[in-house]
Amino acid sequence: MSRPTRRSASPRAAIATTLFAVLTLISGVQAGMAETFAYVGNADSNDISVFKMTESGDMIAVQTAAFKGVDKPGSSTPLAITPDRRVLIAGVRSQPYQAVSFAIDPKTGQLSPAGNGPLPDSMANIAVDHSGKFLFSASYGGNKVALNPLNANGVAGEPKQVIPTGLNAHAFLPSPDNRFVFATNLGSDQVLAFAFDATTGTLTPSDPPAHKVPEKSGPRHFVFHPNGKFVYLLHELNGDVAAFTYEAKSGAWDEIQRTTALPEGFNGKASDKKPWAADIHITPDGRFLYASERTTSTLTAYKVDAGSGKLTTIGSVPTEKQPRGFHVDPSGRYLAAVGELSDSMTVYAIDQGSGALAKLKSYPTGKKPNWVEFLTLP
Repeated sequence: MSRPTRRSASPRAAIATTLFAVLTLISGVQAGMAETFAYVGNADSNDISVFKMTESGDMIAVQTAAFKGVDKPGSSTPLAITPDRRVLIAGVRSQPYQAVSFAIDPKTGQLSPAGNGPLPDSMANIAVDHSGKFLFSASYGGNKVALNPLNANGVAGEPKQVIPTGLNAHAFLPSPDNRFVFATNLGSDQVLAFAFDATTGTLTPSDPPAHKVPEKSGPRHFVFHPNGKFVYLLHELNGDVAAFTYEAKSGAWDEIQRTTALPEGFNGKASDKKPWAADIHITPDGRFLYASERTTSTLTAYKVDAGSGKLTTIGSVPTEKQPRGFHVDPSGRYLAAVGELSDSMTVYAIDQGSGALAKLKSYPTGKKPNWVEFLTLP
């Protein structure tokens, strides 16, 4: 008697088995994928709105983190994240002036209070040096910059140096190699340069100590190109965007181009229509640059020439009302802008070929949002 032949599994069953394996693999990959979070500083509500960003650019509100020990709202809420991605710091611009530190949960991105440390004045801008050991800050009204040591838990200690500047210090940021720190003086039309010793945490004036810019231009915020060879400076009072070559050895800036953040057709003759530029950021790959302008509530995009560092204007788009702050996400695919007078945030997709912005969706935030920080975990 012959044995019955075994029937092989049907093609449909084989396909189902393969599909199940693929889906299992995909879900496993997704479970371990890095996740991106956006943090929005809200001045009038004294808190931080925390959003989780999806792969498609959608924002999911996950937390509102209030400032402990802070009663009065300040004029703005500058934010900074430590290089190890463990701590977010917020500058409080109401008395008593302080830096509020939050521990960042490495899985959920949520914030928990770590402690408060003293600041010497109302500081318009804060930044952490690349070693993660020191906090830089600039006082617009106090005409000074400062350096605070950061404790192991990311809480600021007593100021180690407080240095008088020209009028209206606005940004105080380290160079890419952490050897220099630069401070814009909006009211004195200059950028101060300091040599920085990250071992001792000491600032000393560079030689020359200042770079002058055109009168009444109001240098405000600046950003280094990721390759460290160029720096871009936004001027608040005339809307100029200036491009400089950056010499890392000496810390020298050499202007190579000057263009504008004002949209085409801007008429600045009326007293209430004067330029009022605010923020500037570059994509992580260095291909596109963006600037915000508050009088017109617009964002202007530029293409960056990789060789020369020069800018070509792509165009402007309308955005949130009075866009004091915005940022580009770490993937370089999205931009989020907040409006001080609209209490909301709009997310844009960045066209990877042209750099043009396409509006996706808007989301409510706290009151008077003015700062955005992105962070990808783990």
